[in-house]
Parts: sequence; C-alpha cells; structure tokens
Amino acid sequence: MTIQDLQNSSNFFLLAGPCVIEGEEMALRIAEKIVTLTEKLQIPYVFKGSYRKANRSRLDSFTGIGDEKALKILRKVGETFQIPTVTDIHANEEAAMAAEYVDVLQIPAFLCRQTDLLVAAAQTGKIINIKKGQFLSPASMQFAAQKVLDAGNPNVTLTDRGTSFGYTDLIVDFRGIPQMQAFGFPVIMDVTHSLQQPNQTSGVTGGLPTMIETIAKAAIAVGADGLFIETHPEPSRAKSDGANMLPLDLLENLLTKLVRIREAIESIHGKLR
Repeated sequence: MTIQDLQNSSNFFLLAGPCVIEGEEMALRIAEKIVTLTEKLQIPYVFKGSYRKANRSRLDSFTGIGDEKALKILRKVGETFQIPTVTDIHANEEAAMAAEYVDVLQIPAFLCRQTDLLVAAAQTGKIINIKKGQFLSPASMQFAAQKVLDAGNPNVTLTDRGTSFGYTDLIVDFRGIPQMQAFGFPVIMDVTHSLQQPNQTSGVTGGLPTMIETIAKAAIAVGADGLFIETHPEPSRAKSDGANMLPLDLLENLLTKLVRIREAIESIHGKLR
C-alpha cells in the first residue's frame, strides 16, 4: 500500500474506528458500518484501532486485550472487508511486530520526535502516519518526516491533533494544514483527539464531542487530505477516550455533509482555474 492508494479519488480519505480494540465482534461491527458508508460516499477508508494504549493518565486505565490478540483482530478486519488498517506503535521493537498485521503504522503525538522509533517504523516499508506533537509548531514536523525519508521510506503522512492551550485544553490552528502540506506530504486532521481536554484532576481525559462537526468541516474547507475520527457504538461505555469520540450512528450524517463541502470547494477551485 502507498500514499497514492489513499489519494485515489478527488475525495478526502478517512481513518476511523474505535480508540482501542476491545474485542473482535465490536471491531467487525464498527468496520462493517463504516465500510458501508464510505463505499456509498466514495471515501477511501482505513480502519483504525490501537492494539494497545501506552499513554494513560492512571495505572488502572484500560490498555488493551493483549497485543497479539488485538493485532490478529486488526488483520481479520482488513481481510474480511478488504480494507487497509492502521495502529499506533510506542517502542522500536513494536514496529516490525505490528507491521506484520497492519498497513499503516502511526506514531503517537507525544513520540513524534523519537528518532529511533521513526527509523524503526520507516524500515518496515509501511505508510508512516506521524501525529504532530501538541507541543510542536507545524513547521517542526518537517524534521520528523525527514527522518522517515532519510531511513529510505517515502510513504509519510502528517496528522494535526491540536496544540496545547494551557494545562487542560487544546486548540486547532488551521494554518497548520497548508503549512505541513507545503512539505509535500498528505495532511490529516485528527478531529476527535483535537477535542480532548487532557490532564483533568480526575485522571480521566475529558472532551468536547459536540465540536466534532465544527472541526471536521473547517478541516475539509481548508483542504485537509484526510480525516481521523474515533467512533464507537456507545462512547459512554468505551474503554478508552469515550469523552471525545463520535457515536457511530452519527457518522453517516457527518460524512455526507463533509463530502458536500469537499465537492463545493473543488467546484470553486475549478471555476477559478
């Protein structure tokens, strides 16, 4: 799989799924629903699910059902629906392991400067999706991407997920999308994580899911190549990041609106050429 496979239509592409793999039935159920929607709307789709969550606020937070078990579920999702899959990795030795099961390796925002991790991921030959650290400017991401290129892998995407604003909030600076696109890489907007409210005194991250549509619309309007959206049938019962996930039954309406915005933007550009 290459970057061109993600950009094989005039539409944006979508990385979507649960925050973490909670079980096979849940993963297949979510994937089936999103595959139906994206085929209908002609949106290139990558199923997203973390096989393990390493960045947790508290020691008792849910981290996963077991690495191999979750990775096998990701493989089954990909094979069942003939779609690519993406998961995040957290340490150098995880790169080759995860690459056996998925098509895209994601570098978490907090780890985007970790040279050895970027190189290990690059050496798998997979597409490497690097999330912009909440503490970095968009311009700084050229150096993270360059590490992957220098390791011999040209398949890079960059993802914005907001910038730290004080201790317990994030903001999205939409200038970052064209700024990072100028480096020559597709840029994805992580809609749901950009609405997190981290570092709450409870030790459980909060969120602003009512703003998901606002962030997604703005990202498409300014030309984002792709969107990243975490979704769950019952976010209130999700084992990770439920506070900022989109209910699965609201996804169709959102994607329909976003496709129309994309079509309108493309029409305007066509008339101005």
